[in-house]
Amino acid sequence: MMKNIKLYFQNFKTISLSLLLSFLSSSCVGQAEKNTSLLKFKTEKVKIHQDSISMKAETLPEFRVDPHDKEYQGNQISGVVRTVFQDKKGNFWFGSQNGLCRKDRNGLVYFDLKDSIHQQVTVHVILEDKTGNIWIGFGGGIAKYDGHYFTVFYEKNILTSSSLWSMIMDKEGILWIGTTEGVFTFDGETLTPFEIPEGKIDPTKGVSTTKMVRSIIKDNRGRIWFGTNGGAYVYDGKTLNSISEKDGLLSNFVHQIMQDSKGNYWISTSKGLFEYDGNKLINRSENLYETDEGVGCVFEDKNGIIWFTANRRDIYKYKDKKITKFHIGQGETGPLPFQIYEDQQDRLWFVGFKGAYRFENNSFVNVTRDGPW
Repeated sequence: MMKNIKLYFQNFKTISLSLLLSFLSSSCVGQAEKNTSLLKFKTEKVKIHQDSISMKAETLPEFRVDPHDKEYQGNQISGVVRTVFQDKKGNFWFGSQNGLCRKDRNGLVYFDLKDSIHQQVTVHVILEDKTGNIWIGFGGGIAKYDGHYFTVFYEKNILTSSSLWSMIMDKEGILWIGTTEGVFTFDGETLTPFEIPEGKIDPTKGVSTTKMVRSIIKDNRGRIWFGTNGGAYVYDGKTLNSISEKDGLLSNFVHQIMQDSKGNYWISTSKGLFEYDGNKLINRSENLYETDEGVGCVFEDKNGIIWFTANRRDIYKYKDKKITKFHIGQGETGPLPFQIYEDQQDRLWFVGFKGAYRFENNSFVNVTRDGPW
């Protein structure tokens, strides 16, 4: 089922940089980090105390879902929330089109992070390492928060205003970053390219490139999975393997990959949702709904229910081959999710266009700056 792509190792000491680049562009071989040592990118970093960029929510103007709508829409956390994360201390972090904010026992605080050209950033990823540092991936850079200071890392050629879309940390503490320019690893100082074959531009997306990597996950075996515009890839530390249309996917435009509690993988694409058990692909969305914009985010809750979105606004849950649809129509209150997340209180969050929502009592509750928390 999986196409085995052997990693190609050679000694490049005597090859010029131009020849190396030519080789990389024509090869379909996944590259180990040492193969691209000549192409490493050193980051610049700035250390900023939290107090110098923090703003209490009550001091800011309201965020609205639609700036042209005259009706009251609630005091939103942001009109577009990209991600939500709860840290070990129980604090909630939100990444949005308006940047970064945190809800703790003292209230809601926004942090005025800027990119290398001092523009407001869009935060796509928030995660916590084993020592309690919070890592933030945003268009234009990466930031580490240690509880007092933000250390912000910039690289003008790779970490541009719309480049970073996905990020995970492996067991060695190395960040794997998915961008519009492909995959890079980050050791806290240097960005190193990790070669993955190019795909095609997805014409249905506002931001899309041949090297686009929208999703990266780490599975329960420590392998790294990538959702690209050329299919899904998995790296086991030595070998890069692919799952694509040749193996049964209906589209190589992979939006997200998720591993469930049984160890199976769920791959959302522009033409449906597929379950992969390591040997075969099953189209789980076939005949279950009409779709013209594909499947977006996918998530498994603590009860083993698979939640996913399709057509950008329809929300489904899947359990034991039975599907339930929660349609959010025009004018109705509900999320248009970028992410589905379960917090430490086992509550489901749906964040995206129109702000942040929780699913409670079979309905969606809009969580604004005023709660309910």
